Amino acid sequence: MNGGAFFQRLKQGLTKSRETWAGKIGAIFNNRSWDESSFAEMEDNLIAADVGVKASQKLMDALRRQPPNGDDDLADQMTSRLQAAMVQMLQSPKASGTAAPLSVRPWVILFLGVNGVGKTTTIGKLAAQYRAAGKKVLLVAGDTFRAAAIEQLDVWGQRIGVEIVKHRPGADPSAVVFDGMQAARSRAVDVLLIDTAGRLHTKIHLIEELKKIRRVISREQPDAPHETLLVLDATTGQNGLQQARVFKETAEITGIVLTKLDGTAKGGVIISIQEELGVPVKYIGVGEEVEDLQPFDPESFARALFEN
Repeated sequence: MNGGAFFQRLKQGLTKSRETWAGKIGAIFNNRSWDESSFAEMEDNLIAADVGVKASQKLMDALRRQPPNGDDDLADQMTSRLQAAMVQMLQSPKASGTAAPLSVRPWVILFLGVNGVGKTTTIGKLAAQYRAAGKKVLLVAGDTFRAAAIEQLDVWGQRIGVEIVKHRPGADPSAVVFDGMQAARSRAVDVLLIDTAGRLHTKIHLIEELKKIRRVISREQPDAPHETLLVLDATTGQNGLQQARVFKETAEITGIVLTKLDGTAKGGVIISIQEELGVPVKYIGVGEEVEDLQPFDPESFARALFEN
């Protein structure tokens, strides 16, 4: 899917968020002047959209710093400035010393996330995209806690023509990951995508399991995993942010994948996540198709959120 086609899907996917709160921003300043009561109402709208208190206050501070130009429409000015402030907040600083994507073979990506967020589907979609780009891909079914997770990943592998390393349900996840690392090297795999279990109600077990998996990966390939992506469901709003906090405590997360943005009116959670955690959003999902998962672009996101 080209950039223009995805922008239209993104815009369509953000319809609920745009109608619920982005559209109200201009209305606030249509009815009021540039004053504290207007800012207070705007901040309430942002918080209600799961932008978060900290991020909302930062956006308001950015608007307060520059008085409006009296010759231009106030609502248009405030909407434009809010959009620009959001883009600035969502821009990720370039990490120093990190290898360029796919510069190492195999490029190892570890996926984290609780059940039901779309983690296995995300892995399948990314695998399909890498495969379409001519890369040799291998999947590892490291979520051995749920038989359904293994089966779902297996179905994706068969559907897109990608091999999968799996053990029986209940097997040691680290053993599966070890076999996956070995297989990736012997088969000259370009990209290795590893699924894991995410059971937050057993946090201590989760921590130990993830530590063990990372030890196995780094022992086989010292610079891996090259990426650790946390998959979150946008429809859960601030609950997703809390999940992210827990996982950040237990693992070195390099990026967020935010799924199901098309199913929520609270698209502002993407700002809250990046601002409060300092972890960049790498991919967003706005639909069921493989092409509906795309790298996150702050400018396109903000434009889709405000553009009628």
